[in-house]
Amino acid sequence: MKIFVATILLLCSIVQGQQTPLRLEFGVYPSDRAAIMYRKFSPVLDAIRVPLENILQREVDIHMTIFQDYESGIKALANGDVDFVRFGPSSFILAEQLNPEVQLLAMELRKGLKRFNGVIIARKDSGIKTVQDLHGKSFAFGDPNSTIGTFLAQAMLVEHGIQEAELASHEHLGRHDKVAKAIITGTHDAGALKSSTYKTLCNPKDIIIVKAFSNVTKPWVARSELSKEICSAITASLLSLESEEALRELGCSGFAETSPDEYDLVRVGMEKAISFYPIPEEEPED
Repeated sequence: MKIFVATILLLCSIVQGQQTPLRLEFGVYPSDRAAIMYRKFSPVLDAIRVPLENILQREVDIHMTIFQDYESGIKALANGDVDFVRFGPSSFILAEQLNPEVQLLAMELRKGLKRFNGVIIARKDSGIKTVQDLHGKSFAFGDPNSTIGTFLAQAMLVEHGIQEAELASHEHLGRHDKVAKAIITGTHDAGALKSSTYKTLCNPKDIIIVKAFSNVTKPWVARSELSKEICSAITASLLSLESEEALRELGCSGFAETSPDEYDLVRVGMEKAISFYPIPEEEPED
């Protein structure tokens, strides 16, 4: 009788173990307000859960974390504190520098393309019409680790002969919507943000695009030690995603396979951006 009971308990334990959901931790940095971030990502996470379960043959439970800022998200991925993330290109590159083994899963498409624009904007009545006109003006950047809001914007300024010293002042405001608000309200003369935020928040009669520049679409990346089986399942689920609601909320048209070299445009921009800050002169030795 004892053997029979033990066997039943063992079988129940095995069944219960098989029914335990696979918990996946998903992370994203705050490019918009928290409520908007949840609205954007909940549909896509719900949409990929079913194909994930079909591929892995087990229940999947995806939990979403909105990082405090870009830097904390980069460190979380590099340290393996989250399973997979949706980042901007520069955040992926910075995480890759901390942990070269992080794994690219897929990249988003915008209208079927792998490129989209960032923009430098200004008030129409500011007298700023070209990048050169930014000499002596105040500038609003995004998060210090933002691809569009910092690195590519600074690269564009450097290309037009503008370094930190040529601006009257500059400030990192974090989110793209905060940059838009700064230009609309006039607290800053110009700023850099993604084109979709400009279209959503700015009236082109009042706020003009001074310069548009190309950026690579956002990658989805997994921690270095997430199993190849799960990584492949996430990639397949993203590539097969057809939910119009989920794609619309996310602001993309679908997903494509990718590789690290597709982000070389951003790597070059990040290298150029280094020159935005002048190299301090070494003090002579006594």
